[in-house]
Amino acid sequence: MVKAAVLVSGGGTNLAALLASQDSGVIRSAEIALVAADRPCQALARAEERGIRTVLLDRKSLRREAFEEGLVREIDAAGCTLIVLAGFLSILSAAFVKRYPDRIINVHPSLIPSFCGKGFYGLHVHEAALRRGVRITGATVHLVNEEPDGGRILKQKAVEVLCTDSPESLQKRVMEEAEWIILPQAVEELAAEIEKKGDVNDNRRIS
Repeated sequence: MVKAAVLVSGGGTNLAALLASQDSGVIRSAEIALVAADRPCQALARAEERGIRTVLLDRKSLRREAFEEGLVREIDAAGCTLIVLAGFLSILSAAFVKRYPDRIINVHPSLIPSFCGKGFYGLHVHEAALRRGVRITGATVHLVNEEPDGGRILKQKAVEVLCTDSPESLQKRVMEEAEWIILPQAVEELAAEIEKKGDVNDNRRIS
């Protein structure tokens, strides 16, 4: 079974969705072996309650090199060959991404290429969607490369924007109707691909 590291920054709602999908059997080919945070957050408590290995690497107190070296050390020590960014707010360097080619996925709360890239995260995405007046938004799961939100798209799911929406209500519906569905699906599909290729214990390119 593929071991996955989940990188977090906030409340851990996407982490909770992954854990629920692991329990229900939607995710069968992977197990979450590590939860790493770049700041103190509720997501760490969620992981600790499940007995999952956790680590806090406070980005504010560490230079990028030391921060990423710590991540690599923890990911490799836990034997993880799949990395899931689940509400993770730190931008990873090109060197880090190249270390794990086609093994890092991210969930973004819009239909890429809309409302993505530098500065588009959290409520900012939904505020921008409402300002623009779009009628359809959604979520995207994509591979991570050197460009923020620029990697190959794996899954997308559309969500209707209502005339009564606030950024908060839209965020909640996008999570419930899209993010929490397609992220576990993408984790399972990529983990199954890694298993099929027999690469569960190394980080060789799979595509």
